[in-house]
Parts: sequence; C-alpha cells; structure tokens
Amino acid sequence: MQLYVDSANINEIRHAAALGIVSGVTTNPSLLAKEDPSVDVSKRILEIYELIEGGHLSVEVVSTDTDGMLREADEILKWFPEATIKIPMIEGGLRAVKELSRQEIPTNVTLIFSATQALAANNAGAPYVSVFVGRLDDISLDGIQVVQDVCDIWDTQQLDSQIIAASIRHPIHIIGCAQAGADIATVPYKVLMQSLKHPLTDAGLQSFLNDHAKMQAEKAKLMAKN
Repeated sequence: MQLYVDSANINEIRHAAALGIVSGVTTNPSLLAKEDPSVDVSKRILEIYELIEGGHLSVEVVSTDTDGMLREADEILKWFPEATIKIPMIEGGLRAVKELSRQEIPTNVTLIFSATQALAANNAGAPYVSVFVGRLDDISLDGIQVVQDVCDIWDTQQLDSQIIAASIRHPIHIIGCAQAGADIATVPYKVLMQSLKHPLTDAGLQSFLNDHAKMQAEKAKLMAKN
C-alpha cells in the first residue's frame, strides 16, 4: 500500500518526502486555508509538486456544479498539467468526472462514505476513489469495514480504480486499511510520524548505544594499561 501525506504544509511535506516513504500528496481547501488563508494556491501546489518529485498530487475544485468544476479543472491544468483533479462525490461531480475521463484527465473522487458511492465514482471513470475512514468512525460507523467492502467489490468485479483510504486518524487506521486491501492511504503528517515510532525501538537503540559505549570504555582502559 502506498502512502500519501495529507497536508499543505511545506515543511511537513519536505520532511515526509525526504524520508522516502511517501509517493504523493493530497490537499483540500481546508488544509490550504489552515496554513495561510491568503496563500497563492497555485504557487503552493507547484512547490509541493517539486518536493514530491513528480509523485501524485490531487488538487481539489470548490465549485458544486458540473460546469464550474470543469472550468476550474481547465484553469488548474493550465498552470499544473500533471494535476489529478479532486472532485466531490455529488451528482454534478460524477458528470464532471465522466467528461474529464473522456478527455483522459485523471480524477480523484473525494468524500466517499459508502461502497455504492465508490462504485458510482469508478463507473463514472475516476482513476482514484477516496473513502473517508475517520469521519465514519466519528458517527459510530465502522470506517475500516467500508474500506473492506469496497476492496471486496473491487476484487470480485476486477475494477480498475485505485482505492484511497482517507481521513486517517491514527496508525491503527493505516494497518486496517492495508489489511483490507486499499491501494493508498493518505495520512496526516502527525499520524505518519506517529506510525514510525515504537517505544521498544527507542529502548533497543539506547541499549545498543549503551553497550557500544561500554565496549569503547573497556577498550580505552586496556589501551591505557598497555
């Protein structure tokens, strides 16, 4: 399963990319506004794309009607031809996905909360379908189970869209989505960093360093005696 970082923070993305563990980035208007409401979106997106060295980058539209989404997609592609256009899972969005698919423009359908929505997005021609895990858990539904349902349908029907697990809240979500068979998990930077840590790793490393220091100290003593 590939990992994307779900962020618009340049420092976070730079660090995650330098670790070599992410192959893409997803953004949305909320993430961009969180960093700086006055940010030049096109400049920020191109900075991010440079950091991930040609990896996947989804750029979200904000229109809610088909014509508006298509106009936005056209504008985005003028300054960022490599963009995957992020489209909301609404009727107008599906019509936009169908048209963009006809033009061979990749789309990522976002705000998917059920297997039927994921199936509709695939059938409209979206190469990526983003299933929101944490927000389902927030309303006492099982987000991982929905990802599992989508993956089971994809396996049975041999569908082509890549399944992105989104709205990841903690490292256990990453594990569950990987076990379910998601192709990609897009993960907030904080959660991504948490997933790399384990207290036994820290304790084991400290033990190795302590033992190495003892060996060096004993070696120094022997050399001093000689």
